[in-house]
Formats: sequence, structure tokens, C-alpha cells
Amino acid sequence: IFSLWYGKGPGVDRSMDAIRHANAFGTAPQGGVLAVAGDDHAAKSSTLPHQTEHMFVGVSMPILSPANVQEVLDFGIYGWALSRYCGTWVALKAVTENMDSAMSTVIDPQRVRITLPEDFVLPPTGIHAELGRPAAEQEYSLQKYRIYAARAFARQNQLNPIVIDSPRPRLGIVTGGKAYLDVLQALADLGIDPDLASAIGLRVLKIGMPWPLEPRAVHEFAKGLEEILVVEEKRSVIEDQLTGQLYNWPVADRPIVVGEFDEQGRDLLVNYGELTPAVIAQAIAGRIARFYESERIEKRLRLINAKSRELQQVDNELKRSPHFCSGCPHNTSTKVPEGSRAGGGIGCHYMATWMDRQTESYTHMGGEGAQWLGQAPFTHEQHIFQNLGDGTYFHSGILAIRAAVSGKVNITFKILYNGAVAMTGGQPVDGPLDVPMLVAQVKAEGVQKIAIVSEDLTRYRGVFATDPHLSIHHRSRLDAVQRELRQISGTTVLIYDQACAAERRRAPARETLGPA
Repeated sequence: IFSLWYGKGPGVDRSMDAIRHANAFGTAPQGGVLAVAGDDHAAKSSTLPHQTEHMFVGVSMPILSPANVQEVLDFGIYGWALSRYCGTWVALKAVTENMDSAMSTVIDPQRVRITLPEDFVLPPTGIHAELGRPAAEQEYSLQKYRIYAARAFARQNQLNPIVIDSPRPRLGIVTGGKAYLDVLQALADLGIDPDLASAIGLRVLKIGMPWPLEPRAVHEFAKGLEEILVVEEKRSVIEDQLTGQLYNWPVADRPIVVGEFDEQGRDLLVNYGELTPAVIAQAIAGRIARFYESERIEKRLRLINAKSRELQQVDNELKRSPHFCSGCPHNTSTKVPEGSRAGGGIGCHYMATWMDRQTESYTHMGGEGAQWLGQAPFTHEQHIFQNLGDGTYFHSGILAIRAAVSGKVNITFKILYNGAVAMTGGQPVDGPLDVPMLVAQVKAEGVQKIAIVSEDLTRYRGVFATDPHLSIHHRSRLDAVQRELRQISGTTVLIYDQACAAERRRAPARETLGPA
């Protein structure tokens, strides 16, 4: 039996309590759980950049970091085997560059050959999940045995191999995941092939399991080196462990370790944004220059620097802000009456925050409107609107409505019902949700008034009983309805019912048609 959990960075954040308990409880010898974490390092489709390794380190979960699509498949097999062996959940880091790319892969089930360590002694009581095991015993098993079993597995299966070596090594490069391919590209851009790397004195260690870092591979790699350059994106995971594992070496044998900073404390490979082969090439060339001179490398470095400067001189006047699709219901639904403003949130309608829509700020998913709970007591402003997508509402947004009702603030939640999670590809809302259900739910939360606006009023004939707290309007009356709602004290809800235009266009091919 094996299980797969997956989520983007925000999903990892939100799920850590459950993941912490599940990892502490453990897995079965014939089980195994792989947690795939979608990391968006540049916030290309997220409100913030995400790096999840430190979350998993905090709950003592081994982490695998594939460098390309083939390794996503291979490390998935390793991950389940590792989870079965050491009794923990195992995280698989899935970065945007890998998950948005394609390559020819080998899918032979015999490609990955798993071997279990023979030199690691498991405790007589075992390290796997056991019903009724007290929390203190779970912690003891996790910290005393499971983590070290994971390191033994990584060593046995060579998850952290030396991929470039030299008979007279001087500079070592430690890297892993996407950064490993960036390092190879940087070396190629500098004109350094494996033969020249060997002659120069380069040694490269590719880390497949960045935490917990297996120390024997590190020690073997570090022997004879004068310095080590750690290349990893975002905040350090490998570098901090590596320096700790080398700290007790005799000073004369201990190599200099640089990464985020050089030995003088100056920025080298910054811990924000994304690393590029050009940035890495500049760092490698700077470290090599201490002991190796090459006109060819210097010439290539000048070319790299020139291209980098050219890319930075982009014509800033040529800007096109993203906008809603043609026919998108948010083109209308996000508008507010003159004199009012709205709060932004998660979803396609987030784009309203940079349009002329009087829409300001945003929150995490499920926190829509929370900013107004804090502002309301300290301002003369009487009311705001808050945009809320139906997918977000179903996920956790109803909690924000509950908080607003409890806080007795004047706010109108505009629930944008379009029948699809449109921003990430038009998936259906993850569960049953229609307008009658939505009305019943928010009514039960105690809102003061519910208004539905739609392009087709016939769909609601006979659906709702007479209710003074509910009204139904054509969408052409959106402005007037909003003006009425903002005069009502307490929490109100406006349900804007119109299908996602992109999904309507796709519907014939899918032979389905959601709400129109």
C-alpha cells in the first residue's frame, strides 16, 4: 500500500499540523507516503515565493530534490521505498521549472533498483507505525532511529553521488535539484567540460536528499579540497548542515565553505529570487580565478556579463498588465459602486488589485475580509466589499464569513460563482457546491442579507421559498444591488452567478456545460 499527498506551497503551510502528526505516527513496512510539494520560487502563480524544505525539516521529514522530469519519476520510487524503510513520510520537492517542462523519460519499472542498508541496526521494537504508541515514544523513534535510517538509505542507494572528480581536487561544488542543472549549464557556458574540470581541480557533489544530509558522502567529498561552493536556491538547507558536519575537522584539513556569502560575509549566491546559470557562472569563475588562469574562461565570462547587462536593460515602457479573459465574469463582478472599495483575494479576481477597480490588498486563502476585521474599529469608513471565489469559499472562505459575522463588521462578501477553479486550469470545485447550497450555508452562518445576481433568472424560479433575507436580480442591476447592501449593518453576501467564459468555450469538447 502506498500513498501520495500533493499540494503547492500554501497547501504545505496549511497542512503542516496534519503532516506533523502523520509523520510522527509513522508508516508501515509495506506502506509508504510521498508528499509532493509544489514550490514556486519566483511567485509566478502564487501570492508569495514558496520554499517548503524548512517546513519539512521542522517536522523531521526526509526530503528528496529531483533535478529534472526523469528524476521526478525515479525519486518518487526511491521516496516510497525510503518511507517504507525508515518509517517516515518523505517529501518530494517539485519546482516550477521541472513541473512545467517536458522531456523523454524511461519508464521501465526495473530502472530503479532499491537496496536496503545492511549496516544500520534497527531497534528490537521496530520504527514503524504502531497504534497506541505515546507521543514521547514517537518522538524518540523519530529522532533516535528514523532520521538515521534515512541517512543510511541515502548512502546505500547513492542518492548523493560525486558526478565530477579530479585527481588533484581544489574546489568542490555542492548542489542539487534544479540548481544542479544550472551548475552544469554554468560550467558549459564557461567552456569547462568534464576533462577541463578534472584538470582544473573541480569536484562536484550532486545532492538528491538535501535533508537529512548524509555525512559520509560529505566527508568523502570534502577530503583534499581547499574550498567548497554550495549552490542552492533560496534559504540554505545544505550549506548549514555541511558546515556543521565539517566543523570538528582539524583546521588544517577543513575547507573554506561559501554559498550565500563568501568568506568575507559579502553576498555571493543570494537567498531570494531564482538562481540563473549566469549568476552561478560568475560565482564559479570568481572562485576558480584564485588558483587557475584561463583567457578562454575570462572571455566567456565577459560575454556572460555583457548578456546579463543587456537583459537588465529592458524597455520599461513596454508593459502589458495581465487582465481578465474576454467574456470573463470578473470583468463585471469585481466592479464596486462609486465611493466604495473592495478587498482582494485568491483567484483570477486577484488581478483586480492592480486594475482601476478600487480593490486593495489581499490575504491568504480563507482569510478574505480579515484585514477589515482589524481596520474597522479604527476608521470612519463604514463598509467594504470583499471578493471571494467559489473555489476559495468551498476551501476555507466560509471561515472568513463566519469571522465577519462574529466580529459584527459591516462587510459584503461578493462570492464569485463561476463553477471552476479557473486560475489553475479550469478544474471543478473540489466538492459539491451550487447556488442553493451556498445560500443555505451562508444563511446558516447568520448573515443579514443575501442577494443573487445572474444573467438568467429563470433558473431560480421555484427554487427558493419566499424569504425577506434573500433577493434575486438580473446582473444588469449589480451596481444598484451593491448600493443597497452597503447600507445594511453587519455581514451581507452577494452571489454573482456567471460561468467562466474560458470553460464555456472548452465545454463542447468536454461534452459538458456548467452554470451559464
